[in-house]
Amino acid sequence: MEMLVYLIPISLFLGGLGLAAFFWALKSHQYDDPEGDSQRILSPDWEDEPRP
Repeated sequence: MEMLVYLIPISLFLGGLGLAAFFWALKSHQYDDPEGDSQRILSPDWEDEPRP
C-alpha cells in the first residue's frame, strides 16, 4: 500500500507528459496530411524526400 503513494503521482506525471507531447504534436502540425499516403504512393511522380 505504501508504494501507491509513489506510483500514483509518477503515473499521473507520465500521463500528463504524454498528453503534453500529444498536444505539442497537434500544435506543430504533425498530423496534417492533405493528400494522404495511400494517394501519394500510387502517384507516378515519386519524391525521395517527404513534402514539408
